[in-house]
Order: sequence, then structure tokens, then C-alpha cells
Amino acid sequence: MRINRRRLLQLTGLSALGIPLAAVSAGCSSDVTGSVLKSKADVPDPFRVALTLPPVLKPVRRTDSADYYEITARAASVGILPNLRTPIWGYNGSFPGPTIVSRSGRRTVIRHTNRLPVPLVVHLHGGRTPPADDGYPLDLVIPEGGSAGGGPHAGHGDTSTGSREYDYPLEQRASTLWYHDHRMDFTGPQVWRGLAGFHLVHDDEEESLPLPSGDRDVPLMICDRSFDRDGSLMYPSVDDSLMGDHGVDNDYHEGVLGDVILVNGRPWPVMEVAAARYRLRLLNASNARRYELALDPAPDGPSFVQIGSDGGLLGAPRSLDTLPIAQSERYDVVVDFGKFKPGTTVDLVNRIDDGKLGKVMRFAVTETVRDESRIPDRLSDMSEFDALDPADAVATRKIAFGRGGKQNGHETWVINGKLFSPDFSVAEPKLGTSEIWEFNTDAHHPVHVHLVHFKILGRSGTGGPALLPTDGGWKDTVDLRGGENVRVLARFGPYKGKYVMHCHNLEHEDMAMMANFVVR
Repeated sequence: MRINRRRLLQLTGLSALGIPLAAVSAGCSSDVTGSVLKSKADVPDPFRVALTLPPVLKPVRRTDSADYYEITARAASVGILPNLRTPIWGYNGSFPGPTIVSRSGRRTVIRHTNRLPVPLVVHLHGGRTPPADDGYPLDLVIPEGGSAGGGPHAGHGDTSTGSREYDYPLEQRASTLWYHDHRMDFTGPQVWRGLAGFHLVHDDEEESLPLPSGDRDVPLMICDRSFDRDGSLMYPSVDDSLMGDHGVDNDYHEGVLGDVILVNGRPWPVMEVAAARYRLRLLNASNARRYELALDPAPDGPSFVQIGSDGGLLGAPRSLDTLPIAQSERYDVVVDFGKFKPGTTVDLVNRIDDGKLGKVMRFAVTETVRDESRIPDRLSDMSEFDALDPADAVATRKIAFGRGGKQNGHETWVINGKLFSPDFSVAEPKLGTSEIWEFNTDAHHPVHVHLVHFKILGRSGTGGPALLPTDGGWKDTVDLRGGENVRVLARFGPYKGKYVMHCHNLEHEDMAMMANFVVR
């Protein structure tokens, strides 16, 4: 059920917008699934540019019950590498896109207009959203005067022309969400091009806590990219006939890894911080790269105090020296830069890799200030989480993630032995019931389930711990290691309808590692 991969070049418009498609494959750490796409541009030295924060978007109007926003996806040219310009596809022409800040329980309505040469789909990742607004991968927003393109999925989705309004009730806890393109078969290249942004949700419980706030509450989108000599983004070709001898579709079927680390769209940036506590909202927005984050030098005591996960605040803080983070996971942590003297530089590093890929960004401690923030022993009411009991599950389902072999000469990835089809579902849970889903895998796969937040019950099969230190709290993505079984528990709702679950290695997702589930 795949779109003919020989049509990718014309359907995505990558060549027309200047993304070179030639690539060189290289090995990578066994902790990461994918192949490195080597830049042709001179890769800059780390820690030479300042961190920037994506702008916070203002609503175009407000009512008593809702805030209304307008975002346009369009091509733009931005400065990423020194002395070069990079063509991107961005929400409002920026990378990352503008940050949306919402209130729990207050509707947020966003009209997305498509001025790109290709269709798009917008998914609010982590949102508990009705199916019509969830960003089902076939619910295309096609450009004015454009078409949805051919391929086996054409005609199955709820297609809009020009623009589409997404209505988010946001009946959920305060949390760090993000929005990104979710177009069937093309999520990888379109997110790589720049279609991603933060969506932050606040509530009274969170704001009552004495956590770092204001300028000390910082969203950090971490991702990797590769660049051609002229500064344009590189992404591997999938079409031998159009690109000569660069038939790299199968070479990169494990995933595409860049060799430049970006934070908020800046290469290995520097952020000036006061000697005080900061709340860092960490998002791994990479296509295929995992990170194991740490501080260098390490402070006395824990490097990170985790206060939140995908689905919001934890019940109590957790102290961590390192923080593994897979694609699409979010972790809110507090770092106390008051443990360092002014004039100190502290590097956020990636323990999985070395060299430049072992560095992420730098914090430069500038001055001593009064810091009235603190981390309370109790963060959030987790009574609903605690009450979610495996004994109440009405079903246990086994869901296997694995290689699917080749179809029409191209590699595929499958769930329960099947390629994605809009007509096939792995489960049909009833509204309000809870189920245990047991994921197992042959390779690294970060598994994301739409609509619900779940509890991780346990891990087995690798000889590792039954639970990782970061497995607590509400999750919407769980990282599976090769040969591992992970059991999760979810209560399905609050909406009926068809949703998807998939691997968030975006190349795996585009190669059919996705399946429906239907809440009845």
C-alpha cells in the first residue's frame, strides 16, 4: 500500500525547491538506528552562534471560550549555517514554527493555510483531539489549484483545498506538545524541511508551583540536519532513474541522520544563563537520531531534575545524571546553574556519539541573581494515573514492529506483519475501557500512539531494568530497543473514531510502519 516511490521527486517538489538529493551513507552508533547523510557544506564549529527562541504567536481573535490563530505553511530562506542561506518549508516561514501557548480546557482553533507546492497534514502531537482534527495522514490540505497526487491512498482521506481549520478542545493537563507535518508517505522529508513547532499548554496547577518561569522557562527543539555546499538541505534520493547512480532509498531505510545538530534551528548554539534554576522543555524533533543528554562538567548532585514527561508534570521530581530521549519524546527538566560560578561554560552533550555529534549546545553562566524558584516535593495530582490498574484492562494485545522485506524493490517496515492500509486496524477498543498493549520489536523503534496518554507497565527481553528512570508519568511515545517487549496501559477516549499508531523514526513511518486503531 505504498505510493510509487519513483514519483516522490515530483510529488514532494524537493528538487524544485533546491534540496539536493545525492547522499553519502556512513556508519553510526549501535545506539542509533539510521545512516549518516554527510554534509557537503563546511560544518561549523560548535558554540559560535547564539540560541534563539521561536516567536510566540498571538491569536487573531478571542471569544469567551476560544482563541483563534492563523498559520501559513510557505517556502522561505533562512540563515542557519554561517554566511549561507537555507531554503526551508516553514510554518509562517520560520524554523521552528511559531510557538502556540494555550490554556487547558480552552479551545484553540488554528487555520492552517498551505502555500507550499505539495499537500500537507498537521498533527498536534500529544493532543487529545477529535479524529477530524487529529491530523490523520490522509486528511490532506492541498495547495490552491493543486491535487492530492496519485498513489494507492488517493481518495481515502478528508481532503481540504487551500486551508483547513483544526479545532483543539485541549481538555488535558498542562504539557509540552508540538505540531508537525503528518502527510502519508512524506512526513520524513517534510519535517526535515522545517515543518515543526511547539504548542505549550498551561493550567492552574502548574502555575501554582514555584518552578522557574518567564525567561527561565525555555523550549529547546533538538534535531539534526545535513547541508549542501550552498547551504540548502540535503535529503536522500529514492529514485534511481531521476538521480543517476544515487539509489539510496534502501541505504537509508533504517533512518536518515544529519551531521549538524540544531537547537531551535541554530547549529550547536550558546545560551547565556544566570546562576539560577531554569526549566528546559526538551523535544527530540529528529527524524531518526536518539540522544543521551548529559551536562559537562557535571554539577555536584544530579545534572537534571525531571519534572515532566510527554503528558505533563510528574507526581514528584526525579533526579537524573543522564537523560535518554528518543524521537518525538519530550521531557521537562530543571537545571540549577546556580551550582556553577559566573564565567563557567556548561555543555549539553550527547553521550551516544562523540566529536561534533557528541555536542548539543552550550550554556554560558553570566551572573549571580536572586532566585526564588524551587522544586517542590509534590508536583501534580496523579490520582487518575495511579488509578489506572492493569487488573481493569478488558484486553491484552500483542503488537509487533518489524522489517517487512521489499515491495517493488524498496524496503518496508510493518506492524503485525502488515503494511499500513487505511482499511486495516490493529485494535478496536471501546470508549472508556482500558487495554494493555504489549509492543515487541526487532530494532529500535520509538512508538507513538495518537489520542491517548498511557502508563508504561514494564520492559523485558533485553536483560535491562524493568522500568527506565524516565518511564514514569503520562506518555504518548515509548522507545523500544531491539528485542525488547514493553507493556503499556491506556484508557481509550475521550473521543470515538479512527486514529493511528506508528513508529516515530520518520523514515520507518514513511515506509509503512503505521496502523489504525478505532475507538468504538
